[in-house]
Amino acid sequence: MGVLESIGEPRDLRDLTDRQLDDLAVEIRDFMVEKVSKTGGHLGPNLGMVEITLAMHRVFDSPKDRLIYDTGHQAYVHKIVTGRAKGFDNLKQAGGLSGYPSQAESEHDIVENSHASTALSYADGLAKAYRLRGEDRCVVALIGDGGLTGGMAWEALNNIADAKDLKLVIIVNDNGRSYSPTVGGLATHLAGLRTNPRYEKILDLVKKNLGRTPLVGAPMYEVLHGVKKGLKDMLAPQGMFEDLGLKYVGPIDGHDRNAMEAALTKAKAFGGPVIVHAVTKKGFGYDAAEMDDEDNFHSPAAFDPLTGRPTKVKGREWTDVFAEELVAIGHRRPDVVAITAAMLYPTGLNKFSDAFPERTFDVGIAEQHAVTSAAGLAMGGLHPVVGLYATFLNRAFDQVLLDVALHKCGVTFVLDRSGVTGSDGPSHNGMWDMSIMQLVPGLRLAAPRDGARLVELLNEAVDVDDAPTVLRFAKGAVFEDIDAIGRVGDCDILAATGKDVLLIGVGSMAATAIDVAERLGAQGFGVTVVDPRWVKPVDPALIDLARDHRFVVTVEDNGRVGGCGVAIAQVLRDAGVSTPIRDFGIPQRFLDHAPRPTVLAEIGLTGQALARDIIEMIASHGDGPAEQPSRPGTASRGASGA
Repeated sequence: MGVLESIGEPRDLRDLTDRQLDDLAVEIRDFMVEKVSKTGGHLGPNLGMVEITLAMHRVFDSPKDRLIYDTGHQAYVHKIVTGRAKGFDNLKQAGGLSGYPSQAESEHDIVENSHASTALSYADGLAKAYRLRGEDRCVVALIGDGGLTGGMAWEALNNIADAKDLKLVIIVNDNGRSYSPTVGGLATHLAGLRTNPRYEKILDLVKKNLGRTPLVGAPMYEVLHGVKKGLKDMLAPQGMFEDLGLKYVGPIDGHDRNAMEAALTKAKAFGGPVIVHAVTKKGFGYDAAEMDDEDNFHSPAAFDPLTGRPTKVKGREWTDVFAEELVAIGHRRPDVVAITAAMLYPTGLNKFSDAFPERTFDVGIAEQHAVTSAAGLAMGGLHPVVGLYATFLNRAFDQVLLDVALHKCGVTFVLDRSGVTGSDGPSHNGMWDMSIMQLVPGLRLAAPRDGARLVELLNEAVDVDDAPTVLRFAKGAVFEDIDAIGRVGDCDILAATGKDVLLIGVGSMAATAIDVAERLGAQGFGVTVVDPRWVKPVDPALIDLARDHRFVVTVEDNGRVGGCGVAIAQVLRDAGVSTPIRDFGIPQRFLDHAPRPTVLAEIGLTGQALARDIIEMIASHGDGPAEQPSRPGTASRGASGA
């Protein structure tokens, strides 16, 4: 029996010998490669976290001592040693193990966090709460060097440094990467340390002294500070953190468990905030991950564990269509520039960067800065395209509102992973962007239904130079093109078989709307299917269409509260249109992780479920099918978006 099979909870780690712990580290890496190769998941970050996690659980007493991960995709090893190894067979699947910490799974998880730069603020508040309640508990916050590029992390550090008696240990997992190589001044400082030719001697010196230094008092901090007089000028991060008034230990080889345990033991005994700087390698211990230049297997889909190659050939995705068209626009438009927040590859902006490196800006995990910097670029005569995940734009709403829109800046926001994204769980579903952006005066918002419309609308968006524009699309394979059979205003007509129901399918739900129309048609109802293309502002053409139909139905891959359906209903009311309207969208709750089709079925956004609900709505008004025109029409279409 392997060592891993004997680990059911953290205390099982404490009686193991060094040899057993070394064997356990190997077994954990093999286990993660085997399991993640079947389900996909965040492999690279966790391969680099094995020894740090073992050290954390041997030094601290979870769940009495609280461990907070920033971000939660570094917590697989933590899940394994807290009794959840068996759950990895269904990692990120419906009803299975979450890809992030989860309070529902374990008492060892407190923060269900998958957004970066937040752990230090959680830790600050939690440690203060324990102090006020007189509870003798430590708080440990694990943050990557990528997470430290976010301004919120430094706001937290500024406050933590002022609280000298907090039992708080901050572990900086410095692997030089977030998704891709970490950027910015902090990254330059840390990279300077890692590439210093005397770095290995520094590691050895710290390791040697950590093992023989008393646990408390001034002598300990002569070592924890890197032997101040001798090393202070050599270790760039030390001065940076000490200027804030924070104690610092390191650098520590994060793959040396004994050194990590020694450092954490001394930091725990200090009784105040301490930063432990651990240097690791993302993907450590698995050759395919270590040699992956793009992101060290940050979040691969299913792959062959022997070769590291994907087991399925990835088809053309929404991100690919956007990436290629932006490069084409860049060749025509020298004023177009690109900005991203540590998401160069995931958002497809790497292709623009390859073609126009001087016109591409990766600002690190700093969405607020990205948006206001974009405003400055626009004020300077350029047209910035800001590439983000839809859920991450939530973090910069104030900047969109008051820094971009108020100043009528021509900035285009391209939101990848909008709507139901599925397996990454509640924090990654892009279900708020269309509701939030409805509040911004002057902003124009487009939702393409397919690749052809993405190209079309992106070009229209970058032509707007006096207001912000937003383009949002789904995750995964791009839908087959759906050609319009006509246009009213700026709206595309996708089907016209009668005037019982005006069915407005927004973006990725347009294909589903056509499916619904066919099902309603089989029951004798005539339907006009419309894709508004631009959902904000509401096209006035929809007012006349609504007057001309017996019912109006909207379907969107966004939260119902404040969404497109609500905006359309308001415009119709203001215009005195009394046609009954029903809006369908994502219920306003946090959705559990599961594949996108599973989630859509669970929340009723499938052709079958929607058709049933619409027929029931019509029946509730005491109506049946009206006499239909003799000339039906339907767009040519591809696979359903649901």
